[in-house]
Order: sequence, then C-alpha cells, then structure tokens
Amino acid sequence: MRVTISRKAHFNAAHRLYRKDWTSEQNDAVFGKCNNPNFHGHNYELTASVTGAIDPETGFVMDAKILADIIKKEVEDAFDHKNLNLDVPEFEHLNPTAENIAVVIWNKLRMHIESEFDLEVVLYETPRNFVSYKGL
Repeated sequence: MRVTISRKAHFNAAHRLYRKDWTSEQNDAVFGKCNNPNFHGHNYELTASVTGAIDPETGFVMDAKILADIIKKEVEDAFDHKNLNLDVPEFEHLNPTAENIAVVIWNKLRMHIESEFDLEVVLYETPRNFVSYKGL
C-alpha cells in the first residue's frame, strides 16, 4: 500500500526569461514581456508530494514536520524575496522558467528524501500556469 503526503509552500521571487546568447529581438519574440530587462515577479505556490509505504511503527509515510523543514530550508529560505537570475546560484547559467525552477526544487528536495519514496513537485507560477515534475 502506497500513500502520498503533500506539503504546500509559498515564495515570492523575481526573474527574467532570456538567453544571453540571443539577440534582443529573439528574446522578445520568444519570451515577450517576461524578457523585461528590469525583471518581473511572481507569487509562487509549491506542492511537494512524497509517496511511499506507511511506516507500521509511526503510521507516517514521512513526518510532515520534517518535510516542512526541508522545504523551508531548501526552497523558501533559498528563493523567497530573491531575484532568481541574480541571487540563486542554480540559475546563474539556467533560464529560470517555471519548468526549470520545478526541476531545481525537485533536485534540492530529493537530496533529503529517502530513495524508496517517490517525489513530485507542482509549481504554480500563476493561478492558471503551473508545472509538475516527478524526476527522471
């Protein structure tokens, strides 16, 4: 029997979508207003879900407090009120699209979650635009 536990989190961050190796015209054509040289921000909503067997001793798949602490350290403390392009090392050479942000978050969380558990992150960039990532 496999059960999923999920934890929601929130962070605010600015970013700019662009490629340094493209012309301004190419960046504008592909990324539109998200290519604003002065950046723009989002109120991101994150759901991290861990799926696995219930521990017969604790009754937990994973202690929700432990999951909350991991998310706080690895995501909220690292991304909240930051400029993703300038302040977050993972995006120094990676375009901070919602897709790439979700993969970076997954990788950061995965390091702290036992391999017998599945992990999925769902990241809402806006109430209508969201991505999910379950790993390779």
